[in-house]
This record gives sequence, structure tokens and C-alpha cells, in this order.
Amino acid sequence: MSNFEQYQLQVAKDVAKIIKEKSCQPILFVGSGFSKRYCGAPNWAALLTELKGYCPEIKHDVPYYLQSKTTLPEVGSIYAKAFKEWAWGEGRKFFPDAYYTANVHEDIFIKHAVSKRLEGLGPDKTGSFGLQALDDEIDALKSINPHAVITTNYDTLLEPIFPEYKPIIGQQVIRHAYMSIGEIFKIHGCVSDASSLVLTNEDYDRFANDKKYLSAKLFTYFVEHPLLFIGYSAGDPNIKAILQEIDHMLPEGGNLIENIYLLEWDDKISAESQPPYDKIIDLDDGKTARVKSITANSFEWVFKAFKSEAPLEKVNVKLLRSISHRVVDLVRKDAAKNVVEINFEMLNHALEHPEDFAKVFGIAAMADPALLNVMYPYSPTAAAEYLGYGKDWNKVNQLITKLKETEGFDIRGSDNHFHVSIPAGARSNPLRKYSQAGLDLLAKVRDGAELPDLKNPMVTGEKAKPADNDEL
Repeated sequence: MSNFEQYQLQVAKDVAKIIKEKSCQPILFVGSGFSKRYCGAPNWAALLTELKGYCPEIKHDVPYYLQSKTTLPEVGSIYAKAFKEWAWGEGRKFFPDAYYTANVHEDIFIKHAVSKRLEGLGPDKTGSFGLQALDDEIDALKSINPHAVITTNYDTLLEPIFPEYKPIIGQQVIRHAYMSIGEIFKIHGCVSDASSLVLTNEDYDRFANDKKYLSAKLFTYFVEHPLLFIGYSAGDPNIKAILQEIDHMLPEGGNLIENIYLLEWDDKISAESQPPYDKIIDLDDGKTARVKSITANSFEWVFKAFKSEAPLEKVNVKLLRSISHRVVDLVRKDAAKNVVEINFEMLNHALEHPEDFAKVFGIAAMADPALLNVMYPYSPTAAAEYLGYGKDWNKVNQLITKLKETEGFDIRGSDNHFHVSIPAGARSNPLRKYSQAGLDLLAKVRDGAELPDLKNPMVTGEKAKPADNDEL
């Protein structure tokens, strides 16, 4: 067996071990290298270079600005202003009349050009990507049946690959009421809505402000699931930004993050190659993160290593997402109102093996992390960030104390609609997580708003009291 064959075997064994330990589907995080590989899409710098060729008002090439340490988002802002000048003059015929009103942002013209450049990228009418090797890789990718896909790409390449998955675009990710299964989170926008694109320096500033809410929503994904980065390099700012946002959960002392894998392409790999099993990523401010590394000159074997096991392999993801949504509504809304309508005949018809459904979604057992993550998605730190306190969970603790003193309701005194306590071993304090309803309640305490009747068990959903513990 060659060195690289041994490497492939070791990687596959490690992936299988992590998937078994996590007992849930992988999350895919997809970057521009993915679109470049499968449909020839340009990376960011190349895209800006192409845009310069469209607009005669743009005076300088991208390297001119980079030489002066101008960032790519800043170049995007400079080009956006040039596109506006052109669009209001000789270029008017290239843009819709609807853009020429005071309530449309001036960067719409460059974003329209980007959307036109990238729309329609993907497989041909037969579903092929042009080469058998690429088609085989895509087939292996589909077999992963990921829990969700997160991407910073603008194009619509992922939609035909995962046709049963629902795209959640830009600000919709933050406003999305819950985290389900079978979704494509397009956090930098999509060409289907040009105004949603995160392209200019101003866009990135707004994105940075919203990132704390996005991080709170995605936090449990990074904790509970195997995570595979595809189409990014180790130095990609998107990877750095994500790891910076979750640095409070990273292992201390540079220890390896067990569930995060970075997949990179290397066409120089030979039978004797021995790629590294991990990489260190610089997070700035003297901090680093060590993640698992996978290097390949064909992605087929990598995607096969992440392939889904039996419970989800033949289940309709769209149906699961719909049922998951219904479960959330049932718990958060209908149960509190005593309005519960369930068509059990439909559920039995939908899934031949209810025990597998329960295993995947945790409907039969609250201890299952899949259901807990849907119902109680916020850690204490994520709760603090959502409520506008940064990472200062002591502020949230003060709200909980105030609620207890004024209303006689201890949100942490039991497992209830607002909070759940998860045992973490005999020597450790329990892991506490909070629901959206819990954060809504604490927001009312913070704002001095009218509170619900917390003496009504139907409102609080109180369950068995855990051991006393005053920590958040």
C-alpha cells in the first residue's frame, strides 16, 4: 500500500469515527473554489477584473488598488461608484428602468452585472458537469445528504445538486425562525436577488454588524456536527472569520478541533505523497486554531468518506424539513395555546420506520441533540450576543435574577419552554441552553415590557427540577 493510500484510509477512518460520535449529518461549508472547479466561476479578484472590462468608467485594474493595500471590498466600493456613473449615462440601456429611482441603492448596478455574469452556472440539461470525473465527484457529494449547506458563493450551483434543499438568502438567514434540515444558507447573498449580494466595503461592514446574530444561529452547527470546508484555502478570510466568532468554544492550548475538516486541492499529489493531517490557522491577536486537513487530487473518495448512513439515505429531505418546521410550531406556539392538530396517518405514511425518524429528529427523546438544537439553539454566550451584550453572559444572568425576584419564576430552576439543562458529567456543571421563547422572555425583562403569565404551567412548560446550580 502506497503512502497516499494509507493516508486516504486513515482519513476515511477518522471521518467515520467522528460521524459515529456525533450521530448526526455533516454540515458543508462551500467557498468559491467549489464553483471554480465545477462550473468555471471566477474567484473574487477575477470577478472584479471582469467587471472592469464591462464598465468604461473604471480607470484602474484590480492590482493597481491592491498595490496600495486597498482591500477587495474597498475595490468593490470604488467599482460600484463607477458603475453608477456609467449606468446613469451611456450604460443606461443595460439596466432595468426600476433601478433609476431614489429608493434603490447606488450599488445595485454593479450587483446586477455580477448577477448576470454568474446566473445559469451549473450542470447542462442532462445534469452533467462535462467530465466524468467531475460527475462522479458530484454523485459522491450528493450521497453525503448533509444536514445543511452554508456558502459564501453568489451563484446557484448548489441548487441543482441539492434540489430538495431550500435556499435561505442573505438577511433571511438572520430572520429565519429556526434551524431545520435540508437548507442552503447563502450568507453572502444570491444572484437571484442582486440587492442581497455582499460585495462592497459597506456591505461587509453591515455583514460584520449582523454576524453576531448569524453566529448565534449557527453555533450549534459547529458544536454538534462534523463540518467540511470545501473550496477554501487555509488562509481564506471566511474561515478565519468563522473561527474567530466561535473562539470561545475552541480548545485551549492549540489543541485540535475534532469535528472541523478543511478540504484542499493539490494536483501534484503522487502515490508517495504524505499530506498533513491537520493545519494551524492564524486568527490574529496571537490566537490560532488547529483543524483537520484533507488534501486530494480527486474529491470523490473524500465525499464518499462523508457519505450518509442508512437512516437518511432514502428519506425525502424536503418532507423532513416540513415536519421539523411543524414540530417547532407545535412546541413553541400550538402547545402553549392548547391547539394541537397532528395527522398521524400522514406521518406513518411518510416514514415506514418511525424509529428511524425519532432517532434522527429526537421526537421520542429530549436527550437527542437533533431536537434539542432545534428547540434550544442558544448557549449562554450566544444568548448574550443575541440580546446585545456581546459575550458578557453576566448581563443575561442579571436578567434571570431580576425575573426570579420580580415574578417568582426561575428560568433555570427546571427544564421548561425557555431553558433546558443538559448533564455534562459528574464533575462538570450542566450545559444550559435557551430557546427562542426564552430569549424573547428575557428581552421583555430587559425592555420592561409586559410579561406572560409565568404562574401558568401551560406557559412555562415546567418539568422536573434539576440540582441547584446558580451558574448560567
